[in-house]
Amino acid sequence: MKLDRPDDRGRFGDYGGRFAPETLMPALDELERAFEKAWSDPAFVQRYHDLLTSYVGRPTPQHIAGRLSEQLGVTVILKREDLAHTGAHKINNAMGQGLLVGEMGKRRLIAETGAGQHGVATATAAAYFGLECAIYMGEKDIERQRLNVYRMRLLGAEVIPVTSGAGTLKDATNEAMREWVRSVEYTHYTIGSVVGPHPFPWIVREFQKVIGEESIVQLGGTLPDVVVACVGGGSNAAGMFYPYLDLGIDLVGVEAGGLGIETGKHGASIGAGSPGVLHGSRTYMLQDADGQVIEAHSVSAGLDYPGVGPEHSYFADQGMARYESVTDAEALDAVDLLARTEGIIPAIESAHAIAWVARERASLAGKTVLVNLSGRGDKDVEQIAQIRGLL
Repeated sequence: MKLDRPDDRGRFGDYGGRFAPETLMPALDELERAFEKAWSDPAFVQRYHDLLTSYVGRPTPQHIAGRLSEQLGVTVILKREDLAHTGAHKINNAMGQGLLVGEMGKRRLIAETGAGQHGVATATAAAYFGLECAIYMGEKDIERQRLNVYRMRLLGAEVIPVTSGAGTLKDATNEAMREWVRSVEYTHYTIGSVVGPHPFPWIVREFQKVIGEESIVQLGGTLPDVVVACVGGGSNAAGMFYPYLDLGIDLVGVEAGGLGIETGKHGASIGAGSPGVLHGSRTYMLQDADGQVIEAHSVSAGLDYPGVGPEHSYFADQGMARYESVTDAEALDAVDLLARTEGIIPAIESAHAIAWVARERASLAGKTVLVNLSGRGDKDVEQIAQIRGLL
């Protein structure tokens, strides 16, 4: 059953909740009250949608990928989130939370980032609203996403390297949460995906559902057979899937298969994980027999995360969506495929969704598949060139 919002415990079925330090409980309560008030206020909602139109560039177009469709024998439609301001869907949530901070009277934004797109989006929102900004980013991700690091600094944000753990998104999230505990009186933590303690998964989904809502309108009553999106934390997929949940569409989330599920070097939290508590909520995650987090692996920094949003866990258990995975190699091949057939260079994260369609084309033959192209690949070009031995 589709849930408009989580229950009184902040849960989607068995998943979600609020597993956070006592020092953060007042801030989470404050945030929930502020969001409920704002999201029920037509004036706030109108300001948000006005920003999406005049600043973010919505609605993003929907493009029938003719040459790709011909090559695969599948009608592929792309929802072009890569054409939103800053180059990805992340800006929808960042501008919404930035607007909400104005209602709460705080002066500073912090965020975690992996691929850097949420960091760029948060830095953009901070610049727009005149707020201080600090972005936590793992040292490994800083190295492979140097362009986005420069963009964040250009926008006025402080980029703070995280050297603990594997130096990736999980570790950046840990440090951002610790910083929020220290400075909660004047700081808002702009979580970038549908993860974390309640009310964050709900708030981010509400700000991202514009993707699916627009898509349905743009299709003009002719619905696709399948809707596909990549899944790390899962905000782009949640935003695309949620409006489609009651329409009888096959919804497919594509996780990071990394070097192969059998190798243990992957980010397939639903496909190869189990329920546990990560970053404040109960959800599917990668963990060992003792409940210790297993480091994720993905060639894409944005999918290199050992958990998934709790609402996706609920969707999976309820059979409302299914979750597959593709490998690093398949995703990189999909970057080439889309670039050479459509002249569109996708983010490696988004290429996971394209890769699944390419791999499953025989079973999808004759069907219409809508792919959420969550971000553009400018940030990944240097990394891909290095992997291909071109630099």
